[in-house]
Amino acid sequence: MTHSKIVGTEAGDARVTWHEARRARLVLALGHGAGGGVEARDLRALAVALPGHGVSVALVEQPWRVAGRKVAPAPRTLDAGWRGVWPALAAPGLPVVSGGRSAGARVACRTARELGAAAVLALSFPLHPPGRPEKSRAAELLGAGVPTLVVQGGKDPFGKPAEFPDGGYTLVEVPDADHGFAVPKRADITPEGAVTIITDAVLAWAASLG
Repeated sequence: MTHSKIVGTEAGDARVTWHEARRARLVLALGHGAGGGVEARDLRALAVALPGHGVSVALVEQPWRVAGRKVAPAPRTLDAGWRGVWPALAAPGLPVVSGGRSAGARVACRTARELGAAAVLALSFPLHPPGRPEKSRAAELLGAGVPTLVVQGGKDPFGKPAEFPDGGYTLVEVPDADHGFAVPKRADITPEGAVTIITDAVLAWAASLG
């Protein structure tokens, strides 16, 4: 079952679109990046794949997107929007996995401990700005404080898998994929294959959470 709800936050109105499992054991909340919305291929694929396996997926549109603005606000405003929707995400009374892609992954990491997230899913975590490895955001990832899965494109300019530091998290690589998990035509995997790697990794990890 799919339905949407507007949720007021101190950063403005957010929108949560639920893709509910019939017998849910977990909620996976997914925020979007700074350059796009919840229509991203990885977010949509997870919203389709996971409900059949007991995981309800909540796609969260930050207030700036709901308001039609083109530029994402400062990190603290993004965090405020995420905090504001959390009670709605926790309302079913199930463990909530905090997740997102790119900027949304950073939000999930920064707020996981304070919100009581069961785990974090970081899709295309932007370890650093392209070409600026010295501007590392590793501290956000390493500071999540809960079980964390990172799914990263093998050729992501915001941080290739080999650039990630050792830490208490699991990393799955999508070979040849960029920041949006697109793969070139010459790649060994197809676009559909890239999406399958993502959904299979998340399904296996979610099953390990209990």
